[in-house]
Amino acid sequence: MTAERPRPYVPPKTIDTEFPLIDTDPHFKRVLRYARPSDYATGAATFAAGPALFLLMERVSPSYVGKGGFRPVMRLCYAISAGAGFLMFYNSSILRFYGWKENAREVERDMREMVDKVKKGEPLYGKSTLTPYMQGVAARNSRYSGIWLHVIPWFNFVNHQQHGVDTAKYYQQAERELEAERLAKETSSVPS
Repeated sequence: MTAERPRPYVPPKTIDTEFPLIDTDPHFKRVLRYARPSDYATGAATFAAGPALFLLMERVSPSYVGKGGFRPVMRLCYAISAGAGFLMFYNSSILRFYGWKENAREVERDMREMVDKVKKGEPLYGKSTLTPYMQGVAARNSRYSGIWLHVIPWFNFVNHQQHGVDTAKYYQQAERELEAERLAKETSSVPS
């Protein structure tokens, strides 16, 4: 009979950034929800640039392949540009989670979302069906994956609790808000 050894927790490396760290391994859906209009514009511009440059090259130096040869290549150019546009959009959004771009709006939104979850008694980062070990594997594999997004598109689709931030701030803020709500109820219920 073999005894199971306790597995060590591997904390994420902390990187000094100009802006506050929100999450070292944000869930895919969360990155999409927190995207700004400027992120969409960056992705759309990247998508539009591919076919536009391809048409410009065809105009400057024609290939003379005709419509039968040009259309499939143009469709391929659209597909590649759509992928590149999405990756630029996603990367622009995820860098705010890492604190590498201005993220004041995202910090406020994160605080509001997490405090609301604390008040409802929900897990901060969602429920997972994976074992804690597999959650750790998933976290270690996708932590800071946005840095190498242009090389290997790797996204976090796993709910886990290893996000590289001190979650005590959410609980402390929830306590302050609940206390303020309690005091407001007491003062409004006391007859004058």
